[in-house]
Amino acid sequence: MLVKSSVQALPGVEDIKVDTELHKVTISYEPDQTGPRDLIGVIESATYGHVTASIYPEADGREQHRCGEIKRYKLSFLWSLIFTIPVFLTSMVFMYIPGLKDGLEKKVVNMMSIGELLRWILSTPVQFVIGRKFYTGAYRAMCRGSPNMDVLIALGTNTAYFYSVYSVLRAATSENYMATDFFETSSMLISFILLGKYLEILAKGKTSEAIAKLMDLAPETAILLVHDHEGNVAGEKEIDSRLIQKNDVIKVVPGGKVASDGFVTWGQSHVNESMITGESRPAAKRKGDTVIGGTVNENGVLHVRATSVGSESALAQIVRLVESAQMAKPPVQKFADQISRVFVPLVILLSLLTWLAWFFAGRLHSYPNSWIPSSMDSFQLALQFGISVMVIACPCALGLATPTAVMVATGVGASQGVLIKGGQALESAQKVDCIVFDKTGTLTVGKPVVVNTKLLKNLVLREFYDCAAAAEVNSEHPLAKAIVEHARKFHSEENYVWPEAMDFISVTGHGVKAKVSDKSVLVGNKSFMLSSGVDIPIEASEILMEEEEKARTGIIVAMDQEVVGIISVSDPVKPNAHEVISYLKSMNVESIMVTGDNWGTANAIGKEVGIEKIIAEAKPEQKAEKVKELQVS
Repeated sequence: MLVKSSVQALPGVEDIKVDTELHKVTISYEPDQTGPRDLIGVIESATYGHVTASIYPEADGREQHRCGEIKRYKLSFLWSLIFTIPVFLTSMVFMYIPGLKDGLEKKVVNMMSIGELLRWILSTPVQFVIGRKFYTGAYRAMCRGSPNMDVLIALGTNTAYFYSVYSVLRAATSENYMATDFFETSSMLISFILLGKYLEILAKGKTSEAIAKLMDLAPETAILLVHDHEGNVAGEKEIDSRLIQKNDVIKVVPGGKVASDGFVTWGQSHVNESMITGESRPAAKRKGDTVIGGTVNENGVLHVRATSVGSESALAQIVRLVESAQMAKPPVQKFADQISRVFVPLVILLSLLTWLAWFFAGRLHSYPNSWIPSSMDSFQLALQFGISVMVIACPCALGLATPTAVMVATGVGASQGVLIKGGQALESAQKVDCIVFDKTGTLTVGKPVVVNTKLLKNLVLREFYDCAAAAEVNSEHPLAKAIVEHARKFHSEENYVWPEAMDFISVTGHGVKAKVSDKSVLVGNKSFMLSSGVDIPIEASEILMEEEEKARTGIIVAMDQEVVGIISVSDPVKPNAHEVISYLKSMNVESIMVTGDNWGTANAIGKEVGIEKIIAEAKPEQKAEKVKELQVS
């Protein structure tokens, strides 16, 4: 085949499988040597443009399969209700309503009544048509030699159904035998199990939605930069983000998403990585810094060289982690499966023993005053007791509760940004005696906001913030954004235009300088003011010290070389943080805070939320080491 041979000729291609019926080609390749864009190009050129190739949408396939499964179980459950509700009403409700009772007890053939005949007719499709999936499941389980829940369901419902058939037929052929049927038992049992299965599939669907949200973090398209032989940018084109290959250089515009894991080759900006790392404060990025696919570029243009694409990306690994957590069985579920293997044959044995005990007790009856019934009555009672054991023993909760609980917990956790490594982690949570909290974005909101303003000159607060915001609006720093956002509160207009800032200068990590309304405005830290020739009065120094003790950042505002005010910015504690720590203390669970911030800020936050043990100025790798130390101790 021309397509297969053409693709195999590409360097890095290891294996290729062609499915002509589905028009699908599966290719294994080395990402360092080739990629999906090259593969698609070869396929289309080999067919002279008559075939259009694209990456198979696995997510769409999963979604279609899930929706189809939900629809099938929903229809099965609704159809079972249509037949089961009349069976239930005729056996449990209408028998206590005088007029209806007489109609249902009217005899059709000998002692067989209309009610019994109706229940037989209505329960039959539930048993053999709607419930056929339990028969197929039981057959497969028995072929493997590993009886499961389907075996018990099939045995329990069949026992109830066929005994009822026997009882009704005997009544139809007898003039004095009163039938006792259990058609409602088999029908209702199948309906309840279908409901449980339907709820389980819905729970899986919620998990799939959480995974879909994770996958949606990646942008649909990316801007690929085309370079000439000398390495200069010759042009750019928009491509499907799934077609990005290793060493491609991608352009990321302000407000756009980073399309692939890689490192910055040109430009500088701040990138919001909260959806991946949990750190909500935007991270500064410049040449040489690494970026993660799915994160948001807040400002500035970046050129990113792709290093990890497709299944190797951080986002893909997170998705796989959530999916594997769904599939992995927790210890309690494995234990339930082990019980089921013994439980099923044990129930069958007990049912047979119960039936035999009652049957032979009747056969051996020879005492006139004994309470043991006659032989035929004993046979009937033996069947009824066997049915009771078989039906009651059907462990629906054992088979449905555990996997459903795991599915819902991991799915909801993923949607809230908490990745749970399977059922074992959930089960082990009850043994936790110490929890390590990060500060930014976990105990705190993760977004800096203005919390206090001190004016040192006689100014109108609105005018003060107009000048400060006009200078800061051009800055990329998160603290500058907090000042601008706070200044907007003084204006009712949604798109208020700040006074024009001339001669704007930004000193990274220190502050900004601009000319606003004929005034020289400086906004920044103490060192920025001193380097700009602005004297810091004693009152301002005291305010800065007070704010630092409160875990706040003091930003100095100067106009025409004079300090006119101090803006206090802080990352506020989450409203329920103190309540959570108090609740953990009541459970005898120790709380520790590990943060990269300074000791002053860390101690202030710890005091506010109620955490006594604090580790500050810790690097990311030191945080992981500390957790490992606590696990060992």
